[in-house]
Amino acid sequence: MIRPSPLRRLASPARLSPLMLALLGALPCTVAAQPAAAAPTAAAADLEPVVVTGTTRERRLAELPYAISAVGEGALRDSGPMINLSESMARVPGLVVANRHNHAQDLQISSRGFGARAGFGVRGLRLYADGIPATMPDGQGQVAHFDLAGAERVEVLRGPFSALYGNASGGVIALFSKPVRERRFEIGLDAGSAGLRQGRVGFAAPLGEGLDLSGNLSDMSIDGFRPQSGAERRLANLRLNWKGERDRITLALSDQNQAADDPLGLTRAQFEADPDQTAAVATQYDTRKTIRQTQAGASWTRQFDAAGALSSTRVSAYAGSRGVSQFLAIAPATQANARHGGGLVDFDRHYDGLDARALWHWDRVDLTTGLSLERQKDDRQGHENYTGTGASQVLGVQGRLRRDETNRADTREAYAQADWALADAWQASAGVRSGRVRMQVADRYLANGDDSGELSYRYTNPVAGLRWRASPAWTLHAAAALGHESPTLGELAYRPDGASGFNTDLKAQTSRQIELGAKWREGALSLDATVFHIATDDEIGVATNAGGRSSFRNVGATRRWGLELGGAWRMQPGLRAQMALSLLYASYQDGFRTCTGVPCTLSSATNTAAVPAGNRIAGTQPASGFVELAGIAPWSVDGEWGLEALARGRTAVNDLNSDFAAGHALFSLRYRHRWTLDAEGALELLARIDNLADRRVVGSVIVNDTNGRHFEPAAGRSALVSLRYSRRF
Repeated sequence: MIRPSPLRRLASPARLSPLMLALLGALPCTVAAQPAAAAPTAAAADLEPVVVTGTTRERRLAELPYAISAVGEGALRDSGPMINLSESMARVPGLVVANRHNHAQDLQISSRGFGARAGFGVRGLRLYADGIPATMPDGQGQVAHFDLAGAERVEVLRGPFSALYGNASGGVIALFSKPVRERRFEIGLDAGSAGLRQGRVGFAAPLGEGLDLSGNLSDMSIDGFRPQSGAERRLANLRLNWKGERDRITLALSDQNQAADDPLGLTRAQFEADPDQTAAVATQYDTRKTIRQTQAGASWTRQFDAAGALSSTRVSAYAGSRGVSQFLAIAPATQANARHGGGLVDFDRHYDGLDARALWHWDRVDLTTGLSLERQKDDRQGHENYTGTGASQVLGVQGRLRRDETNRADTREAYAQADWALADAWQASAGVRSGRVRMQVADRYLANGDDSGELSYRYTNPVAGLRWRASPAWTLHAAAALGHESPTLGELAYRPDGASGFNTDLKAQTSRQIELGAKWREGALSLDATVFHIATDDEIGVATNAGGRSSFRNVGATRRWGLELGGAWRMQPGLRAQMALSLLYASYQDGFRTCTGVPCTLSSATNTAAVPAGNRIAGTQPASGFVELAGIAPWSVDGEWGLEALARGRTAVNDLNSDFAAGHALFSLRYRHRWTLDAEGALELLARIDNLADRRVVGSVIVNDTNGRHFEPAAGRSALVSLRYSRRF
């Protein structure tokens, strides 16, 4: 359980950020002028989504020459308490969002196998919330601050098939908030298994003269189904929009405060004996993590006369700070190594960025050109996680300094992308993005050697796509692109050989990707099918993962190919179905050696073993699927039931493929009912039972954990009840 003192500090009004206090203070004056959000109607669900991710202007999904999906507001609200993306993203083929059931670590998100190796943070994808990057300049991102309760949709582009985003192999996940169309106010209360409790307040209000304001505030706490797995999170989001005759300005503020215990992973024997247990070292060292993140963003869009080639311009800028303190389960004897950085990670990050783009239009051609600048600065320290010696030794507290450095990353990119209507049935897309990412470390703690260093990675990635509308219902597309993914600052921090200095041998991984797809839209039926092939060089893999330190190296060539199917069918007005199926073959093409124990020396083969070519890439699954059947309740047109099935193939926990998390299928049942109280107010009930059969399965794996604690258990049968009161004014 979380220790009372951090929670009291987090809950204290004195600790609330100015943004949260401002949002709370704004509520009384906005309640008198707000409307309640109506639940998405069945008719709205039938409409083909309009998306903006990866394209020069808004287009329908079927019009885009690459694989892209959108998860709408209705699915987000029905899938759970709107805390994690893992609740609803199983609907997207090719994407795996694994819930670690550990709020001290981020979700494990992978797209076509990219990102599966991540032990923390999100790798291999670019993340955005209302146009503000949630991926840092060094390539690592977080999604815990995503405002799912205020989202209109989440768009997912698989693969690097757009020049509008850079330095990622797996694609883009972008959240878009609901526009303000009326005055509304909503209060939500969630209660569920494992002590889940959450309160939410959301509002939106047109203020006149083209001005509107919206916001969401949530307060979540959970005890967790394992010891040492409790968490608290407070999240605030505020948006101010102004729209004039030709101009639109948006200001967005976000604030996250979170404290979470870390139950760590389990060994195979521990998981099979009792998946509800926690590793003894987690409680012994009181493993935990606190996060404080505040960011602000602004964008200005200007429309121009239709007579000129320049259609519009957009300038967006953002800035933020993120502070993390994390206590690890590292024994004092291990930290006695002079090269060790301690058992407490503590950093303060400041980051900002600017993106300026212009949209041009000539007859049948749309062209977007732009420049992007991003930078981050981390003041990073490491401390021992204990004080004293012998009988007076205290574990799980801040001790002596063992690491003190400044990390920097910055990117400079230019890009251009054009969409060309070749003929009524043909559309071509082409683009290029060229940039440089620079990493720097300035080490101030020199007692264990100088880890200072600097690296730069340059890339120029072209993309191309072609769409053919074979019939009014049937569209075919083909796309090809080069992908680039540079190492993060964390991946560059340590050398695999244990020597001092920056990991200057680590190269960026590059990929060549092609896909062929078909999209069918006719009446109440929609189907998407995509096949792809990906050849990656210099794949970045985990070299060592022990003693609280992870090092990385290039493991050679890999190959990925697969099939993705997505479909929705409204069988009759009161009954609908949705499905997603993904098949993925992901393997190493080159053999290499990997660590099997501690100490590990790859150069001398100490505690190592050979990984043969052909092994499955660790963290990936050969297949995954999702099926949903939902319908109007027989007893009331205001009620809807839903049955969901989620299936995943077995997951390799390490490069040796010596063990796997077993494949599984889980079933969930939900019921939503909406009562109209009067002309302006409504009450909505959502009840869910997840994992109906109470199967004990692995939710996610920790790749290449040298301690053997690969398995992060998923919860057994769990229940959720949510009440949401909304009102229009």
